[in-house]
Amino acid sequence: MTAYTFFGCALTAYGTPLALFLLTISSDPVKIIILILSAFFWLLSLLLSAILWTAVVPLKEELAFGLVFSVLFQELFRFLIYLLLDKADTYLKKLTETEETQIFANKHILAYVVGLGFGLMSGAFSLVNVLAASLGPGTLGFNGEPHNFFIVSAVMTLCMVLLHTSWGVIFFSSLDTGTYWQTGFVVVSHMFVSCLSLLNSHQSGSLYPATILPSYLVLVVSISLAVKVAGGSLTGLKAAVVGGGGGNLEVQADQ
Repeated sequence: MTAYTFFGCALTAYGTPLALFLLTISSDPVKIIILILSAFFWLLSLLLSAILWTAVVPLKEELAFGLVFSVLFQELFRFLIYLLLDKADTYLKKLTETEETQIFANKHILAYVVGLGFGLMSGAFSLVNVLAASLGPGTLGFNGEPHNFFIVSAVMTLCMVLLHTSWGVIFFSSLDTGTYWQTGFVVVSHMFVSCLSLLNSHQSGSLYPATILPSYLVLVVSISLAVKVAGGSLTGLKAAVVGGGGGNLEVQADQ
């Protein structure tokens, strides 16, 4: 039973992100490099969060304290990698001019790859310990623990990976176009969804729906906004999801 739980939760959380990686990134070595770079930047944000949490001894037991600053550091490093890639844009285009890659021809593709890198690393750290515990020994629920803890953790991990991917597109586009309300949307929605996770500390698990439903509502809004800023349309997004005719969601490359 523990093996079923492990593989079920792992595929729930990482199945869609893995498909995105295989279908949109794995064939392009430049995209893979950018993905690894963005994952490294997320790790740096985690390192700073850990240093601050260790340094501020009186608040080490306050989960909300570490959570708030973790979100702020993540958004700071999202901004820093934007600055890095923006400054290196001309050089990177020359460096890859002999490569078959479109990542620098369309900044939305670059933002998507960076966002997915943030999401994959965030998802790996948020669920790896849970997956290890799901292999046993023992089973949740015998002593009043919420028996659906593992699947809820997997569902929320998937949500955060997809949110980071959408936020990457929105964040980069907002800085390129000067629509800073979208930058604010990314920061505020990231803080909101992260703070919702504090409700999961309730021992009975009765507040899980209060975490999952608003988080996925934010995900729907974020994906819709990401599609819009990337030059797509909600009609095209719907067609791509349901598999209707003309279901390819395309955006124009920057000239």
